[in-house]
Amino acid sequence: MSTQAERYTRLDQWIDAHFDEEVRFLQALVQVPTDTPPGNNAPHAERTAALLNEFGWQAEAYGVPEAEVKAYGLQSLTNLIVRRPFGPGGRVVALNAHGDVVPPGEGWTHAPYGGEVVDGKLYGRAAAVSKSDFATYSFALRALEALADHLPPGILKGSVELHFTYDEEFGGELGPGWLLKQKLTKPDLLIAAGFSYEVVTAHNGCLQMEVTVHGQMAHAAIPHTGIDALQGAVTILNALYAQNKIYQGITSNVPGIQHPYLNVGRIEGGTNTNVVPGKVTLKLDRRMIPEEDPVAVEADIRRVITEAAATFTGIQVDIKRLLLAHSLRPLPGNEPLVEALQKHGEAIFGEPIPTSGTPLYTDVRLYCAQGIPAVIYGAGPRTVFESNAKRADEHLVLQDLHRATKVVARTLLDLLS
Repeated sequence: MSTQAERYTRLDQWIDAHFDEEVRFLQALVQVPTDTPPGNNAPHAERTAALLNEFGWQAEAYGVPEAEVKAYGLQSLTNLIVRRPFGPGGRVVALNAHGDVVPPGEGWTHAPYGGEVVDGKLYGRAAAVSKSDFATYSFALRALEALADHLPPGILKGSVELHFTYDEEFGGELGPGWLLKQKLTKPDLLIAAGFSYEVVTAHNGCLQMEVTVHGQMAHAAIPHTGIDALQGAVTILNALYAQNKIYQGITSNVPGIQHPYLNVGRIEGGTNTNVVPGKVTLKLDRRMIPEEDPVAVEADIRRVITEAAATFTGIQVDIKRLLLAHSLRPLPGNEPLVEALQKHGEAIFGEPIPTSGTPLYTDVRLYCAQGIPAVIYGAGPRTVFESNAKRADEHLVLQDLHRATKVVARTLLDLLS
């Protein structure tokens, strides 16, 4: 194998020969629930580590201290690192995917934890986002490892790390954020879980807040003796939703990202149908385009809530920040990642693979905050909507998994050659 092209072919052939095994690996991961909340994800990490160790690796398990996990609102959390050195010098390239997911919800026609394969699609919660890339990255690394056995010493330099973490749904601070803070890893480059038809180099930020409206309970027969917290909350909701019309006039210059948006995803309150509600809690999500200042965004949301509350006599409002995830912008030094993924993506998929932004927020921002150039690429469709991620019948087209694994394996070969 004197040429790089011949080495690409050997990687492809290994992945072809082991693809059925890769599918079974992903099925095993989907079949262990990781609903967050409640966030009891240590059992999945244990299962994943056992499967990784069967490949001859030593999966390092890092359990986050219980007090930190409980304070975060989760039950258990263990992060995994696999380190595979190939030769002295060279880069450390990390591959990160998260195993935590939202609960399955209703409307499924396939078992959410069955890992069922029908018509070339694997169904199950996290099949697409992002247990799929536990498989993509593990089998890309295995293919490179098999190739290395046939290469002369010195061809490959550097190492590959797998980072499998479990709190992306809560912001990543106890996943990649914790691993980086504890100085357990400091890669030179990072590829994180994504989809197959674009290389994502930027993403939105996210502000999540909890708004508690306090009124005064009263019997519904004599409502004038109370203060209706729900009506007060409606006043605040109307003011918040009115902001979305303003946000539509604020556009991003990043392809794939349009404008800011505000969503109220959860409302709780009241005690019974015949009682004037004394307390109502809202949880909101404000997506921020990369050009926005998070401090100014939060200050403006607080202003809107406070001004709206002042128009409804008698209520009091508490505002609490739940999450502030900064947006991702491309870091200098990400060019080797982008160029390799685009080159091999076009060769394998037969079409150009553009760079783009995404309205999602991801754990990648935590690596970039430490100066680590990163991109988002993995196995999946053209859009989140197509995958049914966070909806019923989430699925992954297995052909995308097959081809993306080849793209990542070839990219690793380039980065370590």
